[in-house]
Amino acid sequence: MSRVSRVLGRRGLLGGAGALLPLTTFAQAPAGAWPDRPVRMAVAFAPAGPADLVGRIVGDRLTQIWGQAAVIENRAGAGGNIGAQLVARARPDGYTALVTTSAFAVNPSLSRSAGYRPEELVPAALMASTPNLLAVRPDFPAKDIGELIAYARRQPLNFGSAGVGTTPHLSAERLFRLLAKVDAQHIPFTGAGPALTAVLGGQLELASVALPAAMEMVRQGSVRGLAVTGAHRSAALPEVPTLEEQGFTGVDDVTWTALFFPAATPAAIVAKANADVAQALADPGTRSRLEAVGFDAMGGSLEEASTYVANEIRRWGEVVRAIGITTD
Repeated sequence: MSRVSRVLGRRGLLGGAGALLPLTTFAQAPAGAWPDRPVRMAVAFAPAGPADLVGRIVGDRLTQIWGQAAVIENRAGAGGNIGAQLVARARPDGYTALVTTSAFAVNPSLSRSAGYRPEELVPAALMASTPNLLAVRPDFPAKDIGELIAYARRQPLNFGSAGVGTTPHLSAERLFRLLAKVDAQHIPFTGAGPALTAVLGGQLELASVALPAAMEMVRQGSVRGLAVTGAHRSAALPEVPTLEEQGFTGVDDVTWTALFFPAATPAAIVAKANADVAQALADPGTRSRLEAVGFDAMGGSLEEASTYVANEIRRWGEVVRAIGITTD
């Protein structure tokens, strides 16, 4: 069973309620020999980020499966909105796809000018996910999340992330404001690296980042992981406990990466892309490469992908409204 099947089953969403777009609304056309030329995969973020890492790893295997190149093009900007806009307006022929992250689910709630509507794009496949990580410098007095919350009740706590509205930012805000009911000041950076550097330099107490950004630093002892935000411990950092293990039940906040096409793309092409990504993720070499950089393969059917993304849009929208943030 895929990770997304377990998540959807646990949340009771497999009935299809809240699906992003009914599959019957896709243009009906045979996939034919698709793809018979290179497929442009627009990555909505800069090189070396989660979307880029996963897109390149899965894209390498898709190139072998298709016998046609999966061409990675980084179209970063506006927190993933530039890439989403580009693909939403592309010809729906299966030769322009979007590789993006959970930012896709956050941005329409975060901004009235995201530049795209979620229904303009159809999720073809969930590729991989990674939990967010709460990290402090090694000498920080709090040794676990309980002690961190107690620290925040006594004195100011500043935390950094890769930017306003990223899922690591929202995950930390949800923990502090909505679950623990403590005040913590968010300091946005231009990436996870600068946020971690600020922790190392003592400019702030905590960084909330996608796990791959801090994985090697934790292993080397440069920073200390207090918690991961997924439902289970990460195989990449098995020594770091989950938030649920530390008293915050039901938390399963991850940064995910998925493949999208323009909504009018023929159903047969979208279905073939889903099957091809599943084949890529079943390859031991591909899974090993993903795990080496801190990701878990996802997969799942088209219906599961649609329902999962719709649920993420709803869930993160509730968080954005509850904490009252906007980028407008």
